[in-house]
Amino acid sequence: MGATPRPGDPVITPALVAEHGLTPDEYTRLERMLGRTPTFTELGIISALWSEHCSYKHSRPVLRTLPTKAPWVLQGPGENAGVISVGDGLAVAFKIESHNHPSAVEPYQGAATGVGGILRDVFTMGARPVAMLNSLRFGALDSARVRWLVSGVVKGIGDYGNCVGIPTVAGEVVFDPAYEGNPLVNAMCVGVLQEKDLIRAKAQGVGNPVIAVGARTGRDGIHGASFASEDLTEASEAKRPRVQVGDPFTEKLLLEASLELITSGHIVAIQDMGAAGLTSSSAEMAERGDVGVTIDTTLVPVRETGMTPYEILLSESQERMLVVAKKGHEDHVRAILEKWDLVAAVIGEVIAEPVYRVTEGDHVVAEFPGSRLVTDCPVYTPDAAEGADVQRLRAEDVHAIPEKAEESDPLWTLRQLLSSPTIASKRWITRQYDSTVRASTMLGPGDADAAVIRLKGTNKGLAVKTDCNGRYVYLEPRVGGRIAVAECARNIACTGARPMAITNCLNFGNPKRPEVFFQFREAVAGMGEACTALDTPVTGGNVSFYNESPLGAVFPTPTIGMVGLLECADDVVQGAFRTPGDAILLLGTPTAELGASEYLSRIHGRTTGAPPACNLAHERALVDCLVEAAAARVLSSAHDCSDGGLAVALAESAMMRREAAVGADIDLSAFASLPVRALLFGEAQGRAVVSSPNPDAVAALAARHGVPVHRIGTVGASGGSFSITVGSHRWSTGVETIADAWHDAIPSLMARVAISSDDAAPAAAGSA
Repeated sequence: MGATPRPGDPVITPALVAEHGLTPDEYTRLERMLGRTPTFTELGIISALWSEHCSYKHSRPVLRTLPTKAPWVLQGPGENAGVISVGDGLAVAFKIESHNHPSAVEPYQGAATGVGGILRDVFTMGARPVAMLNSLRFGALDSARVRWLVSGVVKGIGDYGNCVGIPTVAGEVVFDPAYEGNPLVNAMCVGVLQEKDLIRAKAQGVGNPVIAVGARTGRDGIHGASFASEDLTEASEAKRPRVQVGDPFTEKLLLEASLELITSGHIVAIQDMGAAGLTSSSAEMAERGDVGVTIDTTLVPVRETGMTPYEILLSESQERMLVVAKKGHEDHVRAILEKWDLVAAVIGEVIAEPVYRVTEGDHVVAEFPGSRLVTDCPVYTPDAAEGADVQRLRAEDVHAIPEKAEESDPLWTLRQLLSSPTIASKRWITRQYDSTVRASTMLGPGDADAAVIRLKGTNKGLAVKTDCNGRYVYLEPRVGGRIAVAECARNIACTGARPMAITNCLNFGNPKRPEVFFQFREAVAGMGEACTALDTPVTGGNVSFYNESPLGAVFPTPTIGMVGLLECADDVVQGAFRTPGDAILLLGTPTAELGASEYLSRIHGRTTGAPPACNLAHERALVDCLVEAAAARVLSSAHDCSDGGLAVALAESAMMRREAAVGADIDLSAFASLPVRALLFGEAQGRAVVSSPNPDAVAALAARHGVPVHRIGTVGASGGSFSITVGSHRWSTGVETIADAWHDAIPSLMARVAISSDDAAPAAAGSA
């Protein structure tokens, strides 16, 4: 049996092949695989599965270098989500993915469907989602278009998560001109399951039925995977139809139905119909099980008349799953789906013959040999070379950059940094998310460096966080990759949790450009080094290339999503100073490093200099010290030093809770030999600010772990003064002054000009 064209299908021409994103060599490879000219349906299938988004054809060899194994890793890369054991028969499933291009042209639906997709990746593993996180990148907020994007993305994330009833507990938001033409929208989900309920998307059992469940299939999102595998251009606005439309209420029903199916014993595999829809889910499940599969598109429930096999296979309509059930259990599956007001339809079966076959009734419209549809995808190793412009920027002597006159008062500089949208409070954003639904959130947005949720039925806590500094990666990719992992680990450890594993979302430009592939290769190498040193294996993730627009490529942004475990949730440590009279201590040591800092970007408009060094042995020692100090209950607060440096970390510790802001009396005279702006605003790594009623106990712990510790001040009274002394110089202000700068910055910018789609949306993605 072989596939033949349908009546009315277009003739396969070089122009049509190019329109589907295949190179001439790739098309020749396809012809060799089939031994004939492909049908139009087969061309569509290959265009999706061999797209960058689905095939990882430029990244797979590099990703294989990452550490992925540990005794607690139950499922590593290759499934819908990674899974780790956390003891007591419980496991945690988690994954992060991008929805960048859809969000650039349709921010509300792009972000909303990104949330929906990552939820499905987690509950298909048998896990109930318990927390959502995100990592967002936008251009400068003085742009009307950026404000429109921010408003739409935030509302899309909030509406979808809130409707499904999953708390959005943590994340990060960065604003930089590097993301002006191409925002990044990365969504992460964390779920909890019993280890015994873990299920994989592996088709098996000859004769077992293949069942489409959930929403009906429409024409939305066709070629969404291909759209995500190309640069954004002036014409990208015309591709809005490739952006899917989400329905969170159907998602909630699908979540409950899927979890019931998984525990029912009636199914053997389940997978989300995500990128490339029915095509990828069916082909990948067959390949994992090393079996054949046949699909009849006339049996797929559709919501539009006249849909062709090409459209049905490539649709990325949301809230759909593909299930392989046990033969004879079809009625049980239908009954479960009907209970949740959802559709279940048998559309094919697992077959012994090693083929992937698609029919339209009796007409075979696509047929591929064995699992080669997935395994024969081309793999590329592009040239890699660092750009000379970046080398020049990294080599620049940042200490030679003259200070502004206003910088004679470091508190002026501090206020400027605190009002930088990247550093400022994100409450304007996070208040649009429900962070407390399900009643397990112990630390939510703005409470600490990472969120912490209680694992119900136990006394354990789960700490979760996303993080990355794209400026570091741009200026020195390997160091930036190390720091992305190390900072995430510090954030987790500051709550008292032990970092366990990561997922990653690797956002880069066009990999065919040598400077971009160099950034990617080196950043992944740095991440791998840090994961090995910190015992945080990689359980999965996502690569998002082609994040470019006419304005250029984004900063290389390998976002890290990390999960950590608190053996006793009652040991949790928050981020803000709490008790007047507590000692303030610095773990780690300031340096003269100033390169790649938010200070240079915000105050001087410069992205320049070498990023701070990252000593992974020191990072591991700091993590161990923080975890042990939390367990010993000698910390009142802990907050890592990152963007903006030591002064910003101290200020945030004093007033991250605006209603409970306290003063702080800081003396940094022990470091008076350092340049003041490097001391206060340099971003040396491996540091955390802690407060404690028992500084001697903290010092003893730090000494045991080889972590430098310095007593640098005292927590003051509620609403008191915030003062810094360096040698003979002392600067002081009311804590409410710095609180105003930090808390009011983003609301003021978002209110500056009315945000409306009429004003902002028509500008093409990537236009100036």
